[in-house]
Amino acid sequence: MKLSNKVYDILKWVALVALPALTVFYGVVGATCNIPYTQEVLTIAVAFDTMLGTMLGISANKYNKQ
Repeated sequence: MKLSNKVYDILKWVALVALPALTVFYGVVGATCNIPYTQEVLTIAVAFDTMLGTMLGISANKYNKQ
């Protein structure tokens, strides 16, 4: 499946900027306010962001080889 440049740029921004910022924010608020399952939510969010970043990196690598 090919991604358009616009979709790739948006996903890259989400993976590199938005998700890490939201994850840190949620972690700080969750720890401060004793929100249940904060650690579990953070683990899942970081795993998702890592997966997204890896998939985008592979996509970019394949695109650049063409």
